[in-house]
Amino acid sequence: MEKWRRVVGRVAGTPDSGVPGLPFLHRALLLPLLFAASKALRLLSHLQRRTSTSTSLPVPVVSVGNLTWGGNGKTPMVDFLARAFHRIGVSPLILTRGYAGGDESRMLRRRLSDTSAKIGVGPNRAAVATSMLRKYGAQIGVAILDDGMQHLSLLRDVDIVIINALNPWGNKHLIPRGPMREPLTALTRAHILLIHHANLVSQPQLKTILSTVHDNGATCPVFFSKLVPSHIFQVNQPMHRLPLHVLHGIIVLCVSAIGCPDAFIHSVQEIGPLKIERLDFSDHHSFSSHDLQLIQDTLKKLVYQHKNNAVVLVTEKDYDRDPDVLRALDAKVWVLSSCLQIIPHEGQGDDEFMRKDWSINSILVAEYALLI
Repeated sequence: MEKWRRVVGRVAGTPDSGVPGLPFLHRALLLPLLFAASKALRLLSHLQRRTSTSTSLPVPVVSVGNLTWGGNGKTPMVDFLARAFHRIGVSPLILTRGYAGGDESRMLRRRLSDTSAKIGVGPNRAAVATSMLRKYGAQIGVAILDDGMQHLSLLRDVDIVIINALNPWGNKHLIPRGPMREPLTALTRAHILLIHHANLVSQPQLKTILSTVHDNGATCPVFFSKLVPSHIFQVNQPMHRLPLHVLHGIIVLCVSAIGCPDAFIHSVQEIGPLKIERLDFSDHHSFSSHDLQLIQDTLKKLVYQHKNNAVVLVTEKDYDRDPDVLRALDAKVWVLSSCLQIIPHEGQGDDEFMRKDWSINSILVAEYALLI
């Protein structure tokens, strides 16, 4: 299954200019199927948007979403918002689908355990929200809709759309021929655009992204963000924080099954280990016994080659997907914990982001202006 995912992912990520370089069978069989499925998705999305009905909640709803598949920073943004609302005395309800084993929901539950945030998990987020609001009532002041841009069953007051600066639109084809969930013109629905991993690309690349945004009719405020490592913890001691400098002078095998592994590698490089090797798996992949053996063998090889200590380093999502599997490794396994930060730009930072978020809707301003 993992091999098939990699093949489909490679073909789906190929730009039109690179199609002639694909193997014949991929061009002759797989590519036409992906094109046909993309056209069907476009039609289905159009019909859903025209015929769907949306539920209104009795609390403000902030949606965090994106136009492309995976690796855009939605979960760190949800974590950022939940903490920001908690700090100003507004208890958030996070509504998440629990996709592919629910690594995001488990990660949020662990990270936000010291806040007033409540987490509701389920594909029917309108029903989950209704149930949670019935249970907690006035304790909840705002709902955060995780991965909500294409979730039409709930009305929202604010739409935050995240763009991955490392791969903003892919080949611009819809899923499954490309990574796009909707056409670029859907950017006009955004109230706030956040360009994530903005620190990992050049200024000309950021200008190109902004140009594409404006060319497709988006006129909302644009902010920039980055993922900043905060500490490390061992898989057997998640509450015991280790400083980042424990990676200095050792060999690190970065193992990840996330949407944007390059960003993970860059974060580790910034910390400064002696050497970095990597094993990348497809997004949300659950590690099998074969995968664990591959990790084990790769680590032993690194230790033998370099005659130095080596550790396995994973992301928080990989840890929360199945910590018991990682504990089964006969190796030192550490987890890199990171948080999203708004990059100050033209006088705009964290505070301005939250003010802009709330000022979009007069109801929110009237209710919470004193808190901000």
